[in-house]
Amino acid sequence: MDEKQLEKQLSLLDDHEQADNGPVVCLGMTFKNDEERREYFRNELRKKLPELKKIEGFPIGDDEDIIALSDPPYYTACPNPWINDFIKEWEREKKEKYGRDENEEYHREPFAADVSEGKTDAMYMAHGYHTKVPFKAIIRYILHYTKPGDIILDAFSGTGMTGVSAALSGHEKTLKDMNFKFNSDGEILLDGNIFSKVGERKAILNDISPVASFISYNYTNIPDSEEYEKTALRILSEVEEECGWMFKTIHSINGQKQIDKNGNYIIGTINYTVYSDVFMCPNCSNEIIFTEVALDFETGKVRSEFDCPHCSAKLNKRILERASEHRYDPILNKVVTFAKQVPYLINYNVGKQTFTKKVDKEDIDLINRVENTLIPYRVPLVKLPEGVNTEQPRRSHGIEYVHQFYTRRALYTLSKLFDLIDKVEERLKYYIIYTFEQAILGMAKIARYVPTHFSQVNQYLSGTLYIGSQVIDPSLTYLMRNKIGRLKKILTEYHDAFNRTNLITTQAAQSLNQIEDETIDYIFTDPPFGANLMYSELNILWESWLKVRTNNQKEAIVNKAQNKSLLDYKELIHECFKQYYRVLKPNRWITVEFSNSQASVWNAIQEAIQKAGFVIANVSVLDKKQGSFKAVTSTTAVKQDLVISAYKPKHETVEKMKQQQNTEESAWTFVRQHLEQLPVFIGNKGEAQIIAERTPRILFDRMVAYHVQNGLPVPISSAEFQAKVAQRFPMRDGMVFLESQVAEYDKKRTLVKEFVQMSLFVTDETSAIEWLRQQLLKKPQTRQDLHPNFMKEIQHIAKHEKLPELDDLLEQNFLKYEGDGPVPDQIASYLRRNYKDLRGLENDDPQLKEKAMNRWYVPDPNKQADLEKLREKALLREFEGYVEELSKSKKKLKQFRTEAIRAGFKKAWSEKDYETIVKVGERLPESVIQEDDKLLMYYDNAQIRLGL
Repeated sequence: MDEKQLEKQLSLLDDHEQADNGPVVCLGMTFKNDEERREYFRNELRKKLPELKKIEGFPIGDDEDIIALSDPPYYTACPNPWINDFIKEWEREKKEKYGRDENEEYHREPFAADVSEGKTDAMYMAHGYHTKVPFKAIIRYILHYTKPGDIILDAFSGTGMTGVSAALSGHEKTLKDMNFKFNSDGEILLDGNIFSKVGERKAILNDISPVASFISYNYTNIPDSEEYEKTALRILSEVEEECGWMFKTIHSINGQKQIDKNGNYIIGTINYTVYSDVFMCPNCSNEIIFTEVALDFETGKVRSEFDCPHCSAKLNKRILERASEHRYDPILNKVVTFAKQVPYLINYNVGKQTFTKKVDKEDIDLINRVENTLIPYRVPLVKLPEGVNTEQPRRSHGIEYVHQFYTRRALYTLSKLFDLIDKVEERLKYYIIYTFEQAILGMAKIARYVPTHFSQVNQYLSGTLYIGSQVIDPSLTYLMRNKIGRLKKILTEYHDAFNRTNLITTQAAQSLNQIEDETIDYIFTDPPFGANLMYSELNILWESWLKVRTNNQKEAIVNKAQNKSLLDYKELIHECFKQYYRVLKPNRWITVEFSNSQASVWNAIQEAIQKAGFVIANVSVLDKKQGSFKAVTSTTAVKQDLVISAYKPKHETVEKMKQQQNTEESAWTFVRQHLEQLPVFIGNKGEAQIIAERTPRILFDRMVAYHVQNGLPVPISSAEFQAKVAQRFPMRDGMVFLESQVAEYDKKRTLVKEFVQMSLFVTDETSAIEWLRQQLLKKPQTRQDLHPNFMKEIQHIAKHEKLPELDDLLEQNFLKYEGDGPVPDQIASYLRRNYKDLRGLENDDPQLKEKAMNRWYVPDPNKQADLEKLREKALLREFEGYVEELSKSKKKLKQFRTEAIRAGFKKAWSEKDYETIVKVGERLPESVIQEDDKLLMYYDNAQIRLGL
């Protein structure tokens, strides 16, 4: 877009009148307009800052810069002191606007929906932050777990997608786009059933990063589209007016300068200049321009091998050494050393035509002129913190300060831009900053040149500060010309969707003390995962221009430079979930979205959730081929995004279990309330799924975990549990139900022909037993039948795992029919179903007995309990052997049976023998403890008991 086109567009917009700016009511007070409201609360915020600074995660920046970035009371670039005022107002609104009763019954089952849904949506793509869960995915969770007016919390809100989703739960157009149907009462129908109700929800959004909370604010506080476009284009025009001369070049074809009919050089407008790294040839020590030798101009691809233009030596990038240069840095007022980069190509426009040429002498002269031009506006003077990502540009290109990420031309353009934005009126300023924020990364040296792509906008490597060997130095107009139009379209489409339903705060998630206990209806959260992303480092460019930066002391990540190990991460994330537990109402749900392939990080998150007091009711993984969710039973198979659903138990249940401690009734109280929260039936199209959480083994694990994490003694052994669960509760298809749930299950079960098998990844003894159980439930079979598939499945067994032989696993966990007495029902019913000649035969018929011989099968609960007792004895014998072995040597255990260690830890825990747990735990490989959720639980809690 050239200057004339910009002027024409601006004149068309001049006719549009200003948006209405009349009286506003906020927290029970009436103000003349938004400006008066903002000023009043900014003054209040100024008074409260001394107290707010005591809250962990208070950002780094001058008080006035923090206040200027805030729009209180709705959004503060520091801890927000008005959260409880809004919660009280929202609770009143529930009754008055929605006719809600504060004592209403609440019951929901766990829910899983596709967390990648809607990644191409224009609203989702409006800002290029590092990670986002698409809002259309979150809407499904919000509709399932909440009603209109409910209050949702996300303390790791990033760009605020949870807030977008909360507001758009009341936006009929969005819901229709998601294929929801409505009835006349505004109820949302799914497969003909009432699923939820249309209506906005309220959201409290927090992030420790000031740029993240700022983006959150702008996603749901949108200006009038016409006014916005007029202002954005005016700013673009004014920047071009002052900086346009820096982006001019003489049009040339094949090195020939082009002349117009008057004999003057034809001048083109630069879109971007390609800068290339310069290396030294190890053979002849001459300088090599990387783009010149490595770029294939025909295909746009970079060659892995190339010749030195001086000595013809065969070279590749790995053996080259960087050339460096000393340059005066006027911002630091000293000479600094950088990796040498030179301008090599220019992409430019003449009229509507685009050309690419090699840089010529006149272009170099112009760049030198820019280098010697004084910048009269503010430039951020911020030293890069020590870090993992900040070390990349420091090591590769010698960059130590934020301003060194930019060429002189880019620095001048950005500083002029932010000077103009400072003068924009308040109600538009936030969204204008949000718009032009794209240029902060887009104009930095992290913007790679990727000639195989049509556009060079935003080609930086996400999640890094990596500077490539070919980078671009673009003009602001090239980066922004389409962005403004796209954002205007979004503002027009969603102009009626957002009504200040979000409250935004900037602080550490570990200290949400402004939120009173048990005031939140639902939590959706996507926390940081280990060393996945170093947010405070990656945000340093954005935040330096915003003048408010992350205080990363409480940032929950694994980061060597911050001295944060996996153990520190575990503690930090546990503190966050403690806050989540405190503020959530009892019997309500938290959804945790998880994406990290490390089992140790997965276990840290899982332990943090359970240690805080939550009970996990479902862990699901999206099967992308099927587009459906499957329950996850193996903690080490974390390869895709997982969704964890957990709930906060009711007060009466928690109290009852405390009163019942040391009796097995506390186990059954837990099981009863847990079964209440689980889905009764999962299935469709003639298929049903086994609900893993309802199987006795997983129920037992959940019960043990709850007792251990909450400091209660485990009141019952695995064998007793297996025997008594079937006496106390109805069993169906190997699953446990409440009496009140059985009729519904039986009714739905009759419509189903077969069960879908749970997806299992065999990595240890537990998952091997579960795999065998699935095979034998489906088809009782002989050892010979099982063996070939079993050998295939156990290829991924962990190195330390001493897996028993197939014969031993069968002996210890299942039963074999050897011709004594009638054929067990489990085998007989399978044979009658699958062999026509055996239909109608009695269980003691010789023909049926012959066919059943030597088949292994899953025993009924009473016999299972007897097997469990024998297995437990064998495991404890093995554990005692390990303890003895360790007492004679100081070496670590290299190979062992993990199930034996688990059984030994469980027995030691019930006998309060915490020392044995810690002694053995210290002699296991660190990775094994961190990656096994059960061992980790006992080991951590035993250390706490011993005060270690």
